[in-house]
Amino acid sequence: MTKTKILVVEDESIVAKDIKNSLENIGYEVPATVSSGDSALDEVDENKPDLVLMDIMLKGKMTGIECAEIIKKRHNIPVIFLTAYADDNTLEKAKITEPYGYIIKPFKEKELQTTIEMTLFKYKKDEEVKKERDLYSSIVENKESKDSIFVRADYRLNKINFSDIYYIEALKDYVVINTLNNSYTTHTTMKEMVRILPSKDFVRIHRSFIVNINKIYSIKYPDLVIEDKMKVLPIGGLYRKELYNRLNMI
Repeated sequence: MTKTKILVVEDESIVAKDIKNSLENIGYEVPATVSSGDSALDEVDENKPDLVLMDIMLKGKMTGIECAEIIKKRHNIPVIFLTAYADDNTLEKAKITEPYGYIIKPFKEKELQTTIEMTLFKYKKDEEVKKERDLYSSIVENKESKDSIFVRADYRLNKINFSDIYYIEALKDYVVINTLNNSYTTHTTMKEMVRILPSKDFVRIHRSFIVNINKIYSIKYPDLVIEDKMKVLPIGGLYRKELYNRLNMI
């Protein structure tokens, strides 16, 4: 397993060495310790660490706060501030960079490990949320201009034509999009799918099912049969009227 790489930015050499030793004892990799903001930026640009431990009160032209802000804009790498003391004004400025935490010096090795692990976990979750948000944005844009959507499933984006979708099924925090020969499980909600899908072709028939009207084979309440797949789906009482209103009946 690849070790987590942590860059230490600390202008007191003895403190920097102690932090490096503590991190390596825990099991992290410390590719470098640097003492200035400029050196930190060069190191991040070149080696892309997984996390940065940043002294909030660096000496020199660039403070730790300024350095962290640049790192966030360039690389979106999580930063934890190290501080022995900081006044309220300094802390308010530090908040703007949205650090993942603060560690007060001196600190214990266990405290250091706990803060780092919580930061890495939160960062991972934040990135997943951003990816989902970007995905939904791309889906909405796709809906407005095309006849297909891209669905994130199985660690890739899959293009699905609206006309190929037979039905959608809710599965806890996920939905399963069913075509004739495949199914795609993705993290979203039925409400979001109703918003995304073209309303002229799709109708919700149950709290757990949305169907393509063009793929309906037969209806005998309270059941509906999907053509080709001959899948039997339930019709919810609350959705029956809307379904019938959408059908071209004689």
